[in-house]
Amino acid sequence: MRNAKSPNYSHLEDAVKSILKSRAESRIYLFLLRKQGAKTEDIIKGTKLHPSTVRETLIKMLDKNLIERTKVKNDNIGKNPYRYYPLSPTHLLKQYITEIEEMFNYIAFLSNIKTTGNPEYKPVTIKICESAEH
Repeated sequence: MRNAKSPNYSHLEDAVKSILKSRAESRIYLFLLRKQGAKTEDIIKGTKLHPSTVRETLIKMLDKNLIERTKVKNDNIGKNPYRYYPLSPTHLLKQYITEIEEMFNYIAFLSNIKTTGNPEYKPVTIKICESAEH
């Protein structure tokens, strides 16, 4: 991967890994983001991950809506390959924020059950919003 030893790239990879919870997913995501899409064979070469790891991880990432794919017309004999594209970083962060909100709200719900004894009682909803200030 490009500048894999660079401190900035290493920090970026760590940040994406903390969101995606997987080293393989973060490496594939960052590779696709940098290349603006790629075929499986290019991902294998570019990430230096084992081919079966890449194929399995791509399926998981599709299931989680972290990537999209389109068929590439191939003039050769055989199957047409897929080209994979990453979810935009903004959408990735929004997905992550939604997960955090759900986790916090679940913790608050459990706390309320313990405190009130009433599972129907929901006094708090946690929502993370974008700031209008820049």
